[in-house]
Amino acid sequence: MRRLLALVATALLAVPASAALAPGARAPDFATRGAQAGKVLPVKLSSLLRRGPVVLYFFPAAYTGGCNAEAQAFAEAVPQFQAAGAIVLGMSANTVEVLKDFSAEKCAGKFIVASAGPKVVAGYDVALGKEIDTPRGKVKATNRTSYVIARDGRIVSVHANLSPTDHVKQTLSEVQALARRS
Repeated sequence: MRRLLALVATALLAVPASAALAPGARAPDFATRGAQAGKVLPVKLSSLLRRGPVVLYFFPAAYTGGCNAEAQAFAEAVPQFQAAGAIVLGMSANTVEVLKDFSAEKCAGKFIVASAGPKVVAGYDVALGKEIDTPRGKVKATNRTSYVIARDGRIVSVHANLSPTDHVKQTLSEVQALARRS
């Protein structure tokens, strides 16, 4: 019976996440707190968009295997995102205190990770609908969904999939294409 339950749970987690916001939709603005390189700072989407397109990626929970790997992959690719004029912003429902450490340890201080409160989670339709036990405590997990948002606040692309491996490649390809069109 345990084996059957494990298979069912695995199958449910393998189903791609669905994102309510489609390309062309306006990305909901938000203000929250985040961290970069272990320093807490205010984060406002509209302020970041003034500097360039934003890759907004939601991850289920800090200090979990897939999320650690995804953060490290985004950190390694930050120079390529910057060359395309884009800013990377990671978000989860973790507290800013947890994300402060995560930003230094797993993101190598190269991009901001911010706390997604219930309003942001609902606005981007990224609630996973369950709590996850992490080494830093329980957290209401978010779907692994990445948005590329143009400077005008419109969503250019959405990548919704629980596998962390494709998010960096897909979003980098989109921001590079966006830079070529500009």
